[in-house]
Formats: sequence, C-alpha cells, structure tokens
Amino acid sequence: MVIMGTVIKIGTTLERKLIVKDADCISFLGKDVKPSLASPCMIAHMEVTARDAVLPHLAEGQDTVGTHVDVSHLGATPLGDEVTYKAVVTAVDGRKITFDVEAVDSCETVGRGAHERYVIDVERFARGLKKKFGQVQERG
Repeated sequence: MVIMGTVIKIGTTLERKLIVKDADCISFLGKDVKPSLASPCMIAHMEVTARDAVLPHLAEGQDTVGTHVDVSHLGATPLGDEVTYKAVVTAVDGRKITFDVEAVDSCETVGRGAHERYVIDVERFARGLKKKFGQVQERG
C-alpha cells in the first residue's frame, strides 16, 4: 500500500523491550503464586508494537486499528522480568496489514501469533463512532 509516498514493505519490523509491571499481571492465583504477565496485556503490547511499526509510513490523519488477533500464550513471565515484543509485516492487502507477533522474556518465547490491522482515516472513524454512540444513547 502506497501511503504518503512510501510503501509499507513486507518485513517492516519493530522490537520494543518492556518490564512487566503490576498493571500487566494476573494476581488471582493466590499469595503463593508470584504475579505474572496476563494474556490480555501481552496481546495489547503486541498490538501496540505492530501499530508503531507502520505508523511512520502513514499519512497525517491516518492510523491503524486492530481487527484480528490469533496469539498463543506459551509461558509465564514473572513481575519485573523484561519482555521483548516484536512485530513483522508479513502481508499488505489494500488497507489490511498482517503481522507476525512475538513476545520473548529473559528465558523463552512466551507468546507468538498473527495480528491484522486496518489503516483508517481517524476523523472518519471518529464520526462513525460518534454516530454509533448517539444511537446507543437513544436506546438507553
């Protein structure tokens, strides 16, 4: 997809390292189990990494939204460990961008899968959401 005079290329990659914080963890397994990285938080970090990988290639007023996630959480990562999140563009089909995503802690790969995002016009998206929100308010 040609955007802003550049091309989002297959293989475009971004890696980011984050420390697992309290807000990223599950803690419902009891006092004897150290808090560990929650699947929804791992997936959220994967999504943000994918978004940020292509953001520099988008025109002003454009962004991406996630539309599909297929991720396996393969292992536990304790509070305080560092996780490297990686997103690699594997396909571009019009506005749809597909990524391989991965999370690796200090010991092993703890998450792996695929993620799809669509390029959107932020103002148009906001208008559609506002219209939908107004319809929901009318029903409530």
